[in-house]
Amino acid sequence: MTRSILNRATIAGLALATLTVFSPVAPAFAQGLVAGAPPPGAGRAGGPVIYVRGQGLYYDSIVLAALPNAGPFQLLEVGGDFPLETDFGPGDLGFAGGRWWVDADGDGEMDDDDVYFLCPLLGPGREAP
Repeated sequence: MTRSILNRATIAGLALATLTVFSPVAPAFAQGLVAGAPPPGAGRAGGPVIYVRGQGLYYDSIVLAALPNAGPFQLLEVGGDFPLETDFGPGDLGFAGGRWWVDADGDGEMDDDDVYFLCPLLGPGREAP
């Protein structure tokens, strides 16, 4: 499957499969992404882990809300070497504070066909998942 044929529902399904391992709120979160409804909040324990390539560190996170396509976002890649990856983390230029964009339509552009949500990284980062 290539990124160009992924749609919003497929990305939400991939996010559900990825986040289910890490988060008890994942089913509600992914359903919210598909339906456009905000997901419930979550605590640190059991939340998703995001790998920051530029730092070589893993961060716990909290899934807080689906967001509209407005304001700055940072690309979050689903299904790389680690299930959830990005280039920038806390302290890096380019870090958007946990405002994530998943390129659901694979066009490399932020648009209404993509997925946007709030999931802050919780420090400190660590060297192992």
